[in-house]
Amino acid sequence: WLDTGARDWSDALLERTGLSRNFMPRLVEGTDVSGTLRHELASRWGFSASVPVAGGGGDNAASAVGMGVVKAGQSFVSLGTSGVLFAANDGYQPDPETAVHTFCHALPKTWHQMGVILAATDALNWWASMVGSDAGTLTSDLGELQAPGRTVFLPYLGGERTPLNSASVRGGFTGLDHATDRDAGTRAVLEGVAFALADCRDALAATGTTIETCVAVGGGSRSDYWLSTVATALNIPLDIPVGGDFGAAFGAARLGMMAASGEADVATPPPISRQVKPVAALTDAFTEAHGRYKEAARHMMELS
Repeated sequence: WLDTGARDWSDALLERTGLSRNFMPRLVEGTDVSGTLRHELASRWGFSASVPVAGGGGDNAASAVGMGVVKAGQSFVSLGTSGVLFAANDGYQPDPETAVHTFCHALPKTWHQMGVILAATDALNWWASMVGSDAGTLTSDLGELQAPGRTVFLPYLGGERTPLNSASVRGGFTGLDHATDRDAGTRAVLEGVAFALADCRDALAATGTTIETCVAVGGGSRSDYWLSTVATALNIPLDIPVGGDFGAAFGAARLGMMAASGEADVATPPPISRQVKPVAALTDAFTEAHGRYKEAARHMMELS
């Protein structure tokens, strides 16, 4: 029922479903005070009765506030169980055909988009269990970044969101041969996730979104090899935070601070320890391999 562009309830959709605004809750921005803490909770926790409760935000939007991804051109990539390429926008830029998620950001007059893949570290952990190892050992054994081999991995273990929007598609390996050993399979899995994120990059670009800065977070960002793989596949430098929790809980705390104090400029980027740049000598090889990945994905969709 929400008109995301207008940041308001849609009277047309309400009418079509036999409802009116009288049935709907009051809308507030993520930085607005939505109310105060309930008396029984304030008493239980020893708080005053006037503690404000902010509108808040969803997990990824709150994470973005924690990482200072709040303006057009800013983004983050998350290598967690699933993978996310999140970009902040100054305007509303929906394009359903791309399967890009387009939502209101947790800050007023700001929107965001997400390309989402369902298996990132989940795919690596699956592969580790298949070969009787653990993710840390597999990635630490790889050495310097190499050009992608002929083996292609599609990380669609439980379907895929962006850009396939398919619950039935499944993953697979192509290009296996006698030379495909454990390390080659590991590289293919890391590359497959990176190429899936490159698909998200292309889907975001199709809506007019540009990425100028990108922060890398999530458990997978502990692997230098994977960071270099993602940076080269996306052809985007990745900023690595110094440390600390810059995730959703930190962003929610910032939203609460903005609601309570009225301060507007607290959603700043974290200190950056280093930047992982694309390996220029390998970008052409990764571009060519991404093309083979997309062709394999097309055939897999035909089989689903």
